[in-house]
Amino acid sequence: RYRPDWASLNARPLPPWFDRAKVGVFVHWGVFSVPAWGSEWFWWHWQGLHDAAYERFVRRRFPPGTTYADFAPRFTAHDFQPRQWARLFRQAGARYVVLTTKHHEGFTNWGSSVSWNWNSVDTGPHRDLVGELGEALRESNLRYGLYHSLMEWFNPLYLADKKSEFKTQSFVLKKTMPELYDLVLKYKPDLIWSDGDWEAPDSYWNSTSFLAWLYNDSPVKDTVVVNDRWGRGCSCRHGGFFNCADKYSPGTLPDHKWEMCSSLDKLSWGYRSNMSLAEVMDEMSMIEELVQTVSLGGNYLLNVGPTKEGVIAPIFQERLLALGRWLDTNGEAIYETQPWRVQMENTTDTVWYTSNGPVVFAIFLLWPRDSDLHLLSPIPSPGTRVTLLGYAGTLKWQKSPGKGMLITLPYMLPSPLPPQSGWAVKLEGVK
Repeated sequence: RYRPDWASLNARPLPPWFDRAKVGVFVHWGVFSVPAWGSEWFWWHWQGLHDAAYERFVRRRFPPGTTYADFAPRFTAHDFQPRQWARLFRQAGARYVVLTTKHHEGFTNWGSSVSWNWNSVDTGPHRDLVGELGEALRESNLRYGLYHSLMEWFNPLYLADKKSEFKTQSFVLKKTMPELYDLVLKYKPDLIWSDGDWEAPDSYWNSTSFLAWLYNDSPVKDTVVVNDRWGRGCSCRHGGFFNCADKYSPGTLPDHKWEMCSSLDKLSWGYRSNMSLAEVMDEMSMIEELVQTVSLGGNYLLNVGPTKEGVIAPIFQERLLALGRWLDTNGEAIYETQPWRVQMENTTDTVWYTSNGPVVFAIFLLWPRDSDLHLLSPIPSPGTRVTLLGYAGTLKWQKSPGKGMLITLPYMLPSPLPPQSGWAVKLEGVK
């Protein structure tokens, strides 16, 4: 049994499904999707920081005296079709999906009994969004992760605890913990993606006793995975896999399982009605991030923000489907792989390696001009066999004069579509 202390909890092996999965989709959805402007931190910028641009926005668009609570009834989810979402995420090549059950605004996307009238069942959609999506994902054989913010910006109980310098715990005992236990018992998540931890230590949040229960006695004790945001100073040190920071990328191979969360909208996690095309990640950058992350032993969690009606913007759908098409061809070099002894060619950051048992994959992000791919790191043997994923037949190769090998790529691109970004050669019989 795990004890409620970090030494014991950190020793728990990570359930293997998470490392095998490699690719996930993150969904930021809530009342912040109603103003749909700036970012999902709308309420904080508007009424925490009194940012003039946000104040002007509300004055222009909403009646005088509008409060943040007035946005909730407009969070309708009228067009939310969970099965459609699940199908899209599956086509995108995701193996798990993480939904915001509650952001720092405190609004819960399920009927939380400790969030009276500030939840998606009592107001807004009048639907259990967490439950509906969970059901659809499970039908599609996708793992389900729940994002949950420990803190709430403007909750009076939280503000009182903060005033006491976190010597009191009313908010944790009456709100945070009841919600976390409720989420686990009701929805049996595969993953808990904690956030909102940075203002107070883990002792205030009772994180270690919750995790000990989760690992010892909860209905998901053997399969559940958690991240590292469980209190000030925990990030990158304690918990399950490490997030470290938003859009974190370590640059070299870490000795601990990690995940990079990235967002298709480069400026926000929640939906923004004023987003422009230039602010959306392009296909090349997305594939580049995925490849680098997996080569360095990480998982890639790519975020979309749906509209208040529950529509995933066509441009986001297009990007997700492009990712899925790429994975249809090259997934063998991504899913269930391990970092190889070399993660990238040190002469260039356009060739990255992964491996699966004795098989090595070299993923190159730029098609070489003369169609000759020079790899310095693999040591070939007479029996070495080289294939290009998505292309029939084997490729010719020779030992290169210095070291490594020279592979002759087909002159035609392996796909009839316009040149995609990123191709993978499969190397068998190399060291």
